[in-house]
Formats: sequence, structure tokens, C-alpha cells
Amino acid sequence: MRGFRNLKVWRKAHMLTLAVYKMTRMFPREELFGLTTQMRRASSSVGANIAEGCGRAGGADLGRFLQMAVGSASELEYHLLLAHDLGLLNEAGYVRLTGEVTEVKRMLTSLIQKVGADH
Repeated sequence: MRGFRNLKVWRKAHMLTLAVYKMTRMFPREELFGLTTQMRRASSSVGANIAEGCGRAGGADLGRFLQMAVGSASELEYHLLLAHDLGLLNEAGYVRLTGEVTEVKRMLTSLIQKVGADH
């Protein structure tokens, strides 16, 4: 069992989730049960999967949850693109948040390799 709060990647994922929640507050009300919910769910799933993996017994379990976190980050990456293309997210916000998602995915990939769960 590992403390997820001690992982730099979890802290970055958590900050990304907070940024997504803040940014989606500005979305139109008709998106509340659409893109807003999907983006919030995908972003929070990244940190949640890291936390759940840290609560598991072995490296293989941790690796599996880290891989799910990568999948959620990729889903968020698409939702950011969609929000940008729909005009809900300006260029600066899009560039900043996609950069953060890319960094989280890079860190997750590195951690997956470190725990040896990518095979």
C-alpha cells in the first residue's frame, strides 16, 4: 500500500482536475449534463485511478490502475479538443490544459515502466 498523496503525478492530476472544474463552470448551462460532466468525470478519474491503484496490494494492480488513468487522461484530451472546437474553450486555455494532460500522461507512462506493469 502506497500513499497516493506523495506521488507527484497524483498531485499534478489533482491540480488538473481542479482546473477542469473551474474552467467548465463557464460552459453554457445546456452542457451541464453533456460535455461538462464528461470532462469532470474523465479528469477526476485520472487521480481516482492513481489513488485506487496505490491502495492495491501489488505492482501489477497498481500498473493496471495507472494504465486506466492514462486512458482517462486521453479521454480528457479529446474532450478538451471538442470544447475548443465548439468554441467553449479559448486557445490559451486549450493549450494550457492539453499541456498539463500531456505532462500527466508522460509521468504516468514513466511510473508504469518503473513499477514494471507494462508487460
